[in-house]
Amino acid sequence: MLGGYRIEGRRAAEIASSVERAVGSGELEPGQLLPPMRELAVELGVNPNTVAAAYRILRERGVIETAGRRGSRVRPRPATTGREYVRVDVPEGVRDVASGNPDPALLPSLAEAFAAAAEQGDREPVLYGDEPVEPELARIARAALDADSVPEGPLAVAFGSLDAIERVLAAHLKPGDTVAVEDPGWGSLLDLIPALGLRMAPVAVDDEGPLADDVRRALAAGARALIVTDRAQNPTGAVVSAARARALRAVLEEYPQILLIEDDHGHGIVDLPLHPLAGAARNWAFVRSVAKAYGPDLRLAVLTGDPVTVDRVHGRQRLGPGWVSRLVQRAVVRLWSDGALDPTAVAAAYGHRRDLLLAALAERGVDAHGRSGLNVWIPVPDETGAVARLLHAGWAVAPGARFRMNAPPGIRITVSTLAPDEITPLAHAVATAVGPAPARSYV
Repeated sequence: MLGGYRIEGRRAAEIASSVERAVGSGELEPGQLLPPMRELAVELGVNPNTVAAAYRILRERGVIETAGRRGSRVRPRPATTGREYVRVDVPEGVRDVASGNPDPALLPSLAEAFAAAAEQGDREPVLYGDEPVEPELARIARAALDADSVPEGPLAVAFGSLDAIERVLAAHLKPGDTVAVEDPGWGSLLDLIPALGLRMAPVAVDDEGPLADDVRRALAAGARALIVTDRAQNPTGAVVSAARARALRAVLEEYPQILLIEDDHGHGIVDLPLHPLAGAARNWAFVRSVAKAYGPDLRLAVLTGDPVTVDRVHGRQRLGPGWVSRLVQRAVVRLWSDGALDPTAVAAAYGHRRDLLLAALAERGVDAHGRSGLNVWIPVPDETGAVARLLHAGWAVAPGARFRMNAPPGIRITVSTLAPDEITPLAHAVATAVGPAPARSYV
């Protein structure tokens, strides 16, 4: 009995489902300790191996985590659909700078693009067995990849960056394998990896991307894969520089057997050059989504990589959804072809807002980071206190716990919709909430 909840079941799958239902409903809270396996086996009248198998299922589903003799407990962000544990509640009258969303005013209109795509669909309907990738989308995407020196490779289309990354991981890894990930890093990715039954090895990040020595350490310890964000790193805004790319490629040459995944979701909103690592490992994938530049609801990302990786992604996709709607693909082609977005102007708008906030924070002695993208990352001594004080002052920011493993505490501020007259009040509120700090890195 855990609080008011009793775990039930006779078979491993039944026991695991019982725990998962309780986590989803909130009857078992994040961080709550589960009974020792032998104790639960006695209570249920089953073999301890049955409970061990149930706990293994829950670990592989990303619901619980096990820490040796300290036992098994519900993960801080369990992979359940019952409720959202990481949503930032924004009370009425409080300004939301936590969402991570792009500015709707900078997103292009989709109406004409979808109307044109629908008209084309009436003339050229897509049927079962047709090619999964729109030829014109492949042509335009490949030209853009060539311009950024991304190596030649076949193309696939996925339902956004996270879907693409999940498919690549599943194509090469098995439960129990370790993935080297940026710390701090993308919260959704930090949730996804354990949900796939994979382990995480944190890699420290500075303004120029993952630290090469940390990557080497993770790979030497047995990590099977490395995920790198090239630009607009979430939450820090880091950009992989030319020098850092050379250092990382040198490390990857020492471990050619690992799987390399690059995420370039900042394409279209960042004006800093890309320095790709693609091709430095035998198996690699480069992912580029349209969410930040053209709209999150488009749910489309282009994926290229080595032939084995892309073929496996295509094969597994064929057995599931089959393909990403060619209607959506054609709409994206229309957006690209019509020049619906001015990437330079969009990058400048986001860059201006970031720079204004960074300058205002620096004037008040607050260390902050944000070379690119939509966010600014601020190291803080007391994360919970800073979030609470800012909320009281009328600003809802994202707590850093959402994005970090071993990295020091911090908060993330989304600058995408900040108006010029909000910069000074926000910077003042941050300085008051966190206090001035000596300049330091967030690693």
